[in-house]
Amino acid sequence: MTFADLDLARRLERAEGFAGAQFAAARSRLLPESGSTWTECAGATLIFDGVDAPTTQTFGLGLFAEATADALDEMERFFATRGAETMHEVCPLAGVATLDRLCGRGYRPMEISNVLYRAVEPPAAARAPHIRVRIIGPDEAGLWSEVSARGWTHEHPEFEDFVRQSGVLLAAREQSRCFLAEIDDVPGAAGALVIHEGVALFGGAATVPELRRRGLQASLLEARMRHAFEQGCDLAMMVAEAGSHSQRNAERLGFRVAYTRIKWRLSSD
Repeated sequence: MTFADLDLARRLERAEGFAGAQFAAARSRLLPESGSTWTECAGATLIFDGVDAPTTQTFGLGLFAEATADALDEMERFFATRGAETMHEVCPLAGVATLDRLCGRGYRPMEISNVLYRAVEPPAAARAPHIRVRIIGPDEAGLWSEVSARGWTHEHPEFEDFVRQSGVLLAAREQSRCFLAEIDDVPGAAGALVIHEGVALFGGAATVPELRRRGLQASLLEARMRHAFEQGCDLAMMVAEAGSHSQRNAERLGFRVAYTRIKWRLSSD
């Protein structure tokens, strides 16, 4: 049995930091003028992927090394010199001292999410034969982005441009696969999978509004779990808005909450 402890948190946060870093690296390769980059400081992964990009932030703060004042100074300079706000996605196992230090420097909470996990096990037979899930081909990044954008921007219109650009980048990201779910041959849901040191990160899942509640997300999760098993992963993770449909879909497939995470933003007041 895998317990929701510090060792687990380190594996999960390192995997998500890797995914974000490789996304920025892919953008840098394809669009050098973007300035996308990443680095590490005090064990945390620092990602710059654009001034307003949701991936511009840190992962793992306080989990691998103490988040000292000097370390936080260095992180804040990394973002400030690129014109971006400083944001940290912080696991509660980073400890009270880390959170207290952020509050003392003027950080404020801006987002709450649940990190879920489960063991990767031999795949079961597909439960919905009328739904087909497949890894996209090299010429289908645009299709994947279109489906993803239609699903995401219905609830998050501020991310429309970012999501529409993401397909090519996700396809180019190291250790990444993009999956498309089709119902009666109509593309209806998109999702991604990133693998890092035995952890399979399920991300980017979205369903177009008119095909929701038809089983597409469950089939998408099952197909990605099968791929993770075939690639030798032992642990699966995903991040979802607390209490969301995505969280419920994951829990139906055996995921459970490891911890609730808060994203902190440095206040300009």
